Amino acid sequence: MNLKKQFMEGLLTQNPVLVQVLGMCSTMAITTSFFNGLGMGVAVTIILTLSNVIISAIRKIVPDKIRIAMFIVVIAGFVTCVDLLIQAFVPALASSLGVFIPLIVVNCIILGRAESFSYKNGVAASFFDGIFQGIGYTAVLLVMCIIREFLGAGTFGGGLLGVEQKGIQILPSQFPIGVLKLPVGGFLVLAALIAAMQWALAKSKNKEESK
Repeated sequence: MNLKKQFMEGLLTQNPVLVQVLGMCSTMAITTSFFNGLGMGVAVTIILTLSNVIISAIRKIVPDKIRIAMFIVVIAGFVTCVDLLIQAFVPALASSLGVFIPLIVVNCIILGRAESFSYKNGVAASFFDGIFQGIGYTAVLLVMCIIREFLGAGTFGGGLLGVEQKGIQILPSQFPIGVLKLPVGGFLVLAALIAAMQWALAKSKNKEESK
């Protein structure tokens, strides 16, 4: 188990959003405010980590033919628990994210890591894989939220800071690019981030090969 390698994979080289291109639906739908991105990122990280641990722990006693069904049952159990906790303790977040919390059950990131990693590795490695992949996912969400909220509405901290939970107004109302708050804005910002990540990875690879 190489923690440094796992961390770098989750954050950069195998980032679930920018490299593996997983979880696109929630990534573009909820990244309109910092509050949404942080809430979704934390929820996915918790569910991913716990699911990885349980799936890894029982992988040797579950027949291969029903592994996908087993993945969904385990993930659905944790999603239900997290959804109820959010509704009980952070109702504003539950209202803001809406159906996207229950839809974590079929989030490709969690199912993908269950199939490609936790079903093939030990509990400890799967635990850290869940944390690091979750950190990578959350980092991308927060970057997208900041860009779309700041450039699209001219605010920061919507849901957390400011009067009436609209965030702190930074840019005058005539300057924001409103289209960035729309779904097409999510596509544009995500495309730019993916392009930047691929450029950075290609540059790093070429640099290593030239040594």
